[in-house]
Amino acid sequence: MLLMLSSPHAHGGDTIRVMMLTVILALLPAAAVSVYLFGWLALLLILLCMAVSLATEAVCLKLMGKPLSTLLDNSAALTGLLLALTLPALTPWWMAVLGSIFAIVLGKQIYGGIGYNIFNPALSARVILLISFPLQMTSWLVPMSAATPPVDLYDLSTCLTLFFAGPDALKSSLDAISMASPLGHVKTEWTLGVPVEGALAAYNYSYLNAFLGFETGSIGETSVLALLIGGVFLLARHSITWHIPFSYLATVALLAALFNAIDPAHFAPPMFHLFAGGLMLCAFFMATDPVSSPVTPLGQIVFGVGCGVLTWSIRSFGGYPEGAMFSVLLMNCAVPLIDHYCRPRVYGHDGRRV
Repeated sequence: MLLMLSSPHAHGGDTIRVMMLTVILALLPAAAVSVYLFGWLALLLILLCMAVSLATEAVCLKLMGKPLSTLLDNSAALTGLLLALTLPALTPWWMAVLGSIFAIVLGKQIYGGIGYNIFNPALSARVILLISFPLQMTSWLVPMSAATPPVDLYDLSTCLTLFFAGPDALKSSLDAISMASPLGHVKTEWTLGVPVEGALAAYNYSYLNAFLGFETGSIGETSVLALLIGGVFLLARHSITWHIPFSYLATVALLAALFNAIDPAHFAPPMFHLFAGGLMLCAFFMATDPVSSPVTPLGQIVFGVGCGVLTWSIRSFGGYPEGAMFSVLLMNCAVPLIDHYCRPRVYGHDGRRV
């Protein structure tokens, strides 16, 4: 019997389990910073999301008659970790549970499991939670090291009360340390006619604090430094290539610089766009998902440019202050089309793509 198999025939040595574990290791700096900034709340979110994701994966595999050994590929654990890092520190436990179930069932297993999902599972769940529970998903805590809050987030009993009883249990104290995110503040002030520079000055926004992680936001997106460390690790390990992160970040920076030069009162500078929100998290860890992103270098550049255009457009003109996660999901829809038109020339043929 003759077996006709497509190339390449050499095995690179990496398995799905190793690839997923590599991404988890790359996220550890961001996770560690989140625990430092938000105390036990961050750790509880991370552990709960990962545990529920694994449990939901096990139930789905059991119902579909698939072997439970695939739980060991680390994909469900990675999905739970990514989801947790996109959530605010004040996210109640039941929302974390719902989000984890959504990520595995609606974002992954409904398409057939790993390798078949057309959207990033963690981003899908995050968007569902944002649309369904906008108030809880836009309640931000000031990081512990950025102030001296009346609520000690390093105290386990206090954090357990917040996590399971909800923010209303300590509402009077939380009001003193909760505030809008930088993107949300600038968006709100701009609609009231306040120039961008005035809005940033009123917020006391610091690029250094944003780089280190001392600004408000989801627990895993505040520290640009930690995310860059993880992104460089993935690049050095060849787990991802430069095409999507570079084209994504460069597009956002270029558009921001161009429009800021034209009208600085209405459009934020490029450094603000690069440091604020979930852009860095999406650029290195969400948009580079090998299942839901293009397979060719040219296609990945097109994908990154599309993500950048959509992110900047949503932030500048849309109803939501953040556009990074919406942009990646929208571009996930275009991946089959991008792959179709960005096919490389077949060796031995003329310039026509076949």
